[in-house]
Amino acid sequence: MATNIIKKRIVCPKCNETTEARLHTSINVTNQKELRVRTMDESLFKWKCSSCGYIARLTYPVLYNDMKNRFMIYLIPRIDHFQLADKALEEEFKNLKHINKRIVPDFNTFKEKIFIFESGLDDMSVELTKLAISKIVAKKNNLKEVKEGYLSMYNSENNTMGFTFFIGEEKQPYVQSARLEIYGKSVSVVNELAVKDKKLKGFIRIDREWAENILYRYKRGRQVAKMNRL
Repeated sequence: MATNIIKKRIVCPKCNETTEARLHTSINVTNQKELRVRTMDESLFKWKCSSCGYIARLTYPVLYNDMKNRFMIYLIPRIDHFQLADKALEEEFKNLKHINKRIVPDFNTFKEKIFIFESGLDDMSVELTKLAISKIVAKKNNLKEVKEGYLSMYNSENNTMGFTFFIGEEKQPYVQSARLEIYGKSVSVVNELAVKDKKLKGFIRIDREWAENILYRYKRGRQVAKMNRL
């Protein structure tokens, strides 16, 4: 899959003049490493009105492909489906083997997934770890729950990973680190309970909701096992 660029006319929300924009609908960073940098700093999606100079970040569907690290991320703004129902896209990539394929609804998740897979981590296990750490953060800050957070640091040599959460009404950033043993435990749980999800061939959404379902099944399984021992 090559990098694909289309041209589109955009009406400036400030001056109402129409300006042409170049949209990257697919990005292949395998041989164009500079596109990775421009994706992560979001400059690839920057648009400037040629009439009044107004600057905005354009948000639209874009498919990110990294063949070296064996993953594809499809950003589809506000998508809420677990699996992508796009027959043409599935047909195009049906023969790809051992490729992590994900759909994400926003830029923060888009960039987080890139960071996760570049780091050689399993995003399912990261989501489960993040869920566990979010509960610790909520307890520390006397909050009912903390939902929004992203993996922001990974250091295998120091045996740590870190998450940045956004807490309270003001969405203040709160960084919480964790030992990799927690991630290791999450890997074990995922390998036990997410066998079917790992075998799915399409683009799937792995997020907090997915992790909550896995955690529920894990706790339920432990409860049943405990009752059976009585």
